[in-house]
Amino acid sequence: MKKGLSLPVRLIIGVIVGMGAGLLCAGVSGGEAAMQVILTGKDLMGSLISFCVPLIIIGFIAPSITRLRGNASRMLGLALILAYTSSVCAALLSMLAGYGIIPSLSIQSAAGGLNQLPELLFKLEITPVMSVMAALVLSVLVGLAATWVKAEAITGLLEEFQQVVLAIVTRMVIPVLPFFIASTFCSLAYEGSITRQLPVFLIVILIVLAGHFLWMAALYGAAGAYAGVNPLEVVRYYGPAYLTAVGTMSSAATLAVALRCAKKSPVLRRDLVDFGIPLFANIHLCGSVLTEVFFVMTVSRVLYGRLPSPLTMVLFCVLLGVFAVGAPGVPGGTVMASLGLIMTVVGFDSTGTGLMMTIFALQDSFGTACNVTSDGALTLMLTGYARRHRVPEAPVSFTEL
Repeated sequence: MKKGLSLPVRLIIGVIVGMGAGLLCAGVSGGEAAMQVILTGKDLMGSLISFCVPLIIIGFIAPSITRLRGNASRMLGLALILAYTSSVCAALLSMLAGYGIIPSLSIQSAAGGLNQLPELLFKLEITPVMSVMAALVLSVLVGLAATWVKAEAITGLLEEFQQVVLAIVTRMVIPVLPFFIASTFCSLAYEGSITRQLPVFLIVILIVLAGHFLWMAALYGAAGAYAGVNPLEVVRYYGPAYLTAVGTMSSAATLAVALRCAKKSPVLRRDLVDFGIPLFANIHLCGSVLTEVFFVMTVSRVLYGRLPSPLTMVLFCVLLGVFAVGAPGVPGGTVMASLGLIMTVVGFDSTGTGLMMTIFALQDSFGTACNVTSDGALTLMLTGYARRHRVPEAPVSFTEL
């Protein structure tokens, strides 16, 4: 939108209006009927956004790989290494902080007593053409194969498909986001998650939030030093993406805004933005990993009276990094993908996994915001690598997201 309120302002208004509406509906008669309408709209908007996510991934990653030509395989391998290393290092630092901080805390759980959300008026599920992971794999395989065989027709088709996806994003996805965020916070306020559950683990959540910002600072500092540029020239544009991630709780749903923010940075190569941001949105979940490790240790102390052994936690961190690469960029995707690890490696029972999922959900939006914002740092590292090794810049058609 060229006129009217900026996207960050619309997102903030959405959060405030949504919370106010949720508290109002919870406190007045007839509020349940209003919530049914709001939740039905939220479900429709969420389905629309989810349907568009695989299209965005294909529309940006595949053409970006074909533009890299002979350097495509090298840049893809580097991106995977960066994402895994970032997640594992964040997990290990969170583990060390857990051993140092958790024993001195007095935390008690009280995670029940939420209002029940009413049933939807109707459910119209808009099923995506494929899963996020399938879209990611398809994008990589088609992009690489088109590069290997020099398929000019396919390359041209991918370029045109990107323009189509851009139109969908700018005219449908981004305008819908403020309303989707408002409905999300409305449901949280109606349930009582914000006013009732949050104080239970407030201290732990604040500690995790501090960890998010410390890790983002470390990543951007390393990226700026490696690339030889001021990392603030990337961070300063990421405000709308951070706010969108807080509202959507999904890296995938925030992808359109993240692309828009990264393209404004004068120090990021546009070809690597189109390649890196959609890719990292699905394989780089450092904030979620950092949070999960600290919360696993907290829940273990609360329920079982002890912290897991260091050897157990190191194994959990190393394996969690692998699961994070394959986890879907959707609300709770990391913890859902790693439930098997939590049960088998750490030894949680059903009570432990239930409490783990509950408190993870309380801060999931902030972990997602850390994931999304940190993607800019890894893209800056890719830019620095490309410049150091004289990887030619791929031509990109001018598009304004």
